[in-house]
Amino acid sequence: MANPTIRQHWRSSLSLAVVILLMSAYCQADEFRAGAHTVDITPPIGIPMWGYGARSDDPSTGVLEPLEANALVIATGDAKLAFVGLDLGRAPTRKSMANIRRLIKEQTGIEHCFIAGSHTHHGPCLELGHLEGSAGEYVRSLEKKIAEAIIAANKQMVTARMGVGSDQVDMNRNRHTDIEPKPIDQELAVIRFDDMTGNPIALIVNYAAHPTSIDSDQLEYSPDYPGFLKKHVRKSLNCECLFMQGASGDLSTNRRGNDYRAFGTLLGQKVVEIAKSIETKTSKYPSIKVVEEDFQFKTPRINIRNFAIRFAFEQAFFPDLVDFYVDEYAQGIRPHLTVALINNELGLVGASGEFFCNHALRLKARSRLPHTIFLGYCNDYQQYFPTIEAAAEGGYGSDAMVSPSPIGAGEHITNRGLFHLYNLQNKFRLLRLK
Repeated sequence: MANPTIRQHWRSSLSLAVVILLMSAYCQADEFRAGAHTVDITPPIGIPMWGYGARSDDPSTGVLEPLEANALVIATGDAKLAFVGLDLGRAPTRKSMANIRRLIKEQTGIEHCFIAGSHTHHGPCLELGHLEGSAGEYVRSLEKKIAEAIIAANKQMVTARMGVGSDQVDMNRNRHTDIEPKPIDQELAVIRFDDMTGNPIALIVNYAAHPTSIDSDQLEYSPDYPGFLKKHVRKSLNCECLFMQGASGDLSTNRRGNDYRAFGTLLGQKVVEIAKSIETKTSKYPSIKVVEEDFQFKTPRINIRNFAIRFAFEQAFFPDLVDFYVDEYAQGIRPHLTVALINNELGLVGASGEFFCNHALRLKARSRLPHTIFLGYCNDYQQYFPTIEAAAEGGYGSDAMVSPSPIGAGEHITNRGLFHLYNLQNKFRLLRLK
């Protein structure tokens, strides 16, 4: 029979080993990590440009400034989330998003992402990816480059800490309504990720203002003001910078005589001021919770398949672009919603369209979180989503020609975003997500 003292010592050693293993697993699960990477996505010259109908399908003629995809991956335990800010007018199409998601899941295990366009009107027309030639080839290469940026960011992850800060910055204006007081969201929000020595890894910058600072007859690629915002942040803080557009459907820049380069630099200076004021911290219980939801509005405000309406669109834009939307809307308007809750204090709501600013303002006010950020032009694109009162007022951005979703669709989507933010906190005792 074994010596009782030896047996007791063996059991104590085993118990200690189990405790150490459990503590190790617990610490590993609680570690928050972040990594960032940037790739060039400047298209070849000759692809039709996105954003202004007056251009029709006029091809691009040059490059004012290169375009980028700026990627960030954050993780804790097995949970991962990718962000990509694109110097493009919109997020990739439904088909492209499916291809990107497949690539990053195979290579990194990442299932959830916020991939958003800055909404520059001096990028390529992504809706032409179904065509042969340079436009289709570019879209297929873009899918791979976005995936490569995420994969590289995932490989570069290090233990990190996070902080959020914001300020009201008077550099945008409401371009839509004539009714006072005009709604306007002037929050400039900054999410800062540092390594454990306090050096910044990346910033996510969120502001709402149309990047339409360059004349429509200028047929050269440019990121518009977000490119110079990012350039200033990199120079000042030596880190990656992602610009994520807000609910800017009815908001434009207030440049006050500055060109887009000077405006971007000025806004970048504000970003740096906020970033320097942020104290990044490690969360005691870090967490990343994400839910995604698809919608289908089967009765759009306009029937683009109608011959007369389709002809009108072809005159306003060009046939290849209209062909894309005829196919896209064949099953109704199908926007996408992505909601994330980070460390139970930062809420992120991303939607695939141009939402009016009151959607974001009301969401922030109702979320009851320390920080809530709305990301527009995210994970696909289904044109404008005006508020109900904006649709009643009429005007560009709220009329059926550019806002085909049923009136009230924006409220429905943002209400679902609010629901998910609360549900991710287990606020609804009988409605918890699986």
